[in-house]
Amino acid sequence: MELSILLAVVVFISAIMRILKQPLIIGYILTGILLSPNLLNVVRASDAITAFSQIGVALLLFLVGLNLNPKIIREVGKVSIVAGLGQVILTTGLGFLFAILLGFGTTTAFYIGLGLAFSSTIIVSKLLADKQATETLYGRIAIGFLIVQDLVVIFALMILSSTSGQSSFLAMAFNTLLRGAGLILFLVGLSVYVLPTVMKHVAKSQEFLFLFSLGWALAISSLFYALGFSVEIGSLLAGVTLSVSTYRFEISSRLKPLRDFFIMIFFILLGSQMVFANVAHAIIPIVLLSLFVLIGKPLIVLALMGSMGYTRRNGFLTGAALAQISAFSLILIALGVSLGQVGPEAASVVTMVGIITIAGSTYFINYSERLYLRLSRFLKVFERSGEKIDEHKRITHETYDIILFGYNRIGYDLLESFKRIEKQFLVVDYNPEVIRKLAADGVDCRYGDVSDTELLNEIDFAHARMLISTIPDLDINLLLISRARDQNKAAIIIVVSHQIEEAMKLYDEGATYVVMPHFLGGHHASMMIEEYGFDLEKFLEEKVTHVEHLRKRRAMGHEHPKHVNHEHSMHVK
Repeated sequence: MELSILLAVVVFISAIMRILKQPLIIGYILTGILLSPNLLNVVRASDAITAFSQIGVALLLFLVGLNLNPKIIREVGKVSIVAGLGQVILTTGLGFLFAILLGFGTTTAFYIGLGLAFSSTIIVSKLLADKQATETLYGRIAIGFLIVQDLVVIFALMILSSTSGQSSFLAMAFNTLLRGAGLILFLVGLSVYVLPTVMKHVAKSQEFLFLFSLGWALAISSLFYALGFSVEIGSLLAGVTLSVSTYRFEISSRLKPLRDFFIMIFFILLGSQMVFANVAHAIIPIVLLSLFVLIGKPLIVLALMGSMGYTRRNGFLTGAALAQISAFSLILIALGVSLGQVGPEAASVVTMVGIITIAGSTYFINYSERLYLRLSRFLKVFERSGEKIDEHKRITHETYDIILFGYNRIGYDLLESFKRIEKQFLVVDYNPEVIRKLAADGVDCRYGDVSDTELLNEIDFAHARMLISTIPDLDINLLLISRARDQNKAAIIIVVSHQIEEAMKLYDEGATYVVMPHFLGGHHASMMIEEYGFDLEKFLEEKVTHVEHLRKRRAMGHEHPKHVNHEHSMHVK
């Protein structure tokens, strides 16, 4: 009964969110608040609801881990550790001083400062996944920051627990390190020597692959939790162990619907557990601390990444992703209250800061590219001069006949055509791993996002004879057409769209041709029917060619999208 009411209310509120064009995660949290014991008293954190929410967390982080293979971890490891630890230290210190100025006692201020330092792994991972930004460089760095934060918070909880005289901190720390090292070695051994063979047999049945993947994610998460680590770390590492598997795309596509349902339950439960007591007299501290998290924390991340040689764009986008506090922040404050070191009013303040920053950061993440376009010129002070670490490129010519924006899926076939017609071409893609592979293959390319106006300013449109965008985002394609037409009236501009009305608008704004993949499939099939008629051999020849092509695509990690999310299609290639 409880679950039925919950689903009915969340459908209603989600429908309102869709009408208002607001993120659904806000609707989930509002559903939890509405159904909480403080209002309608429907969601009571029963064992079933709690278990569902924990499954959602495990599946969410497991799927994130599937995209974090060891090569990517090595790429973002340094910045994640150095800047991640620096962010925790600076945020804690500045948050402590800020809380002191707001009139909190020394111990309470320390708890508040430490709580403000941590960001929500679950919320960031969910929003980046919805935005299809987990494969971007800033998305990977943000996930790296969150892993570092989770490790720090575990030790912070151990230290604070040991102050109550329960046990020796040194002994707890040593045991934790020993358990952690043992678990990681165990998983590395499994991923290298056991899982490849197991996966070959498991993948023979798609249903069994689904069951095995689900069981693996939950088993490793439970193992880590039982040994004193967070579910988040266990789930993430469970995904990493399968990230080198050729079946990771099938696993991801099959588990996503299940993940979306259970993670919805998590956010509803999160909203139902928020406490609003004793906040009327603390409005000013709540607002100022929320602004510190929403603005101050991203600036800290931006400054740290800039000092390490990253562009201000990636620094800003990473910081915007971390502009909220974590559920661990609330756990820390609750621990302080239970130890008698923090008053209940501080817990209410931090809870309200959590609500405000979770809601605020949702919009920050969803619209971070647009925010960056408006703020870019003011952020130059955070960027170190000279060559940047994240400016991957291979440039051998001053001008190019063809410029391709977005390599994956459609771009793969286009690249083969470019080679055959022997024209100079440049590929621009937001995925650093794709750029490194193209550069290794001798393809001229550069890392960048088409929504970045600074990138467009650096590209020579005047001498290009053809521009192609495989990105099905209306705003991005309109921006690209506008910039290109300002410099080159004669260039052929080909873009992609999934909506008829959007395609007509692109034509009106100057597109030479709009590719609509869904319609092209039917058109291609009709042409084969007209040409081959009932000639079975001709169709079988097409089949052999297509199967071979699909095998190449699968080996490269390409996957046909299950659906197109027009609100979050910024990086769909």
